[in-house]
Amino acid sequence: MSSEDRPNTPQQPDESSPHENVAGAHSLLKALQERIGSHPELGEAITRLEMALNSLTLKTGGML
Repeated sequence: MSSEDRPNTPQQPDESSPHENVAGAHSLLKALQERIGSHPELGEAITRLEMALNSLTLKTGGML
């Protein structure tokens, strides 16, 4: 993949909250999965991010 094909993503962590970072990572992985097709590791990573996001939602009382 050339650098022109890659989305512009920050290389350093920004000051976003953890739930925004998890949601952003989830979106990036879903987009990658759509581009390259189904892959076991991608599916597992997406599932784990979904579980983490659900856990954050419960821990924060839905205040995401």
